[in-house]
Amino acid sequence: MYLSVQLSCYPLKDDYKDPIRKLIARLEQSGLEVYPGRMSTEIFGDYDEVMKVLSDTMKWSFETYGKAVFVAKIMEGDRRPK
Repeated sequence: MYLSVQLSCYPLKDDYKDPIRKLIARLEQSGLEVYPGRMSTEIFGDYDEVMKVLSDTMKWSFETYGKAVFVAKIMEGDRRPK
């Protein structure tokens, strides 16, 4: 099953840009299709792979940078930009 995800991360700290940049870089290194945007990042791939990457990345973020809010919209299907 193919997933399309729109993910936003809001680190709860004054210096929020670096954690977001590093999170996007980590997602890009995952092998999934990743399209960073101004307000969210779109991620596309196989269900099991996407969910594992999201889980691992959020855990890494919490352990590395502390508190943050993640907002994810997850849709079954291929909504990649054409």
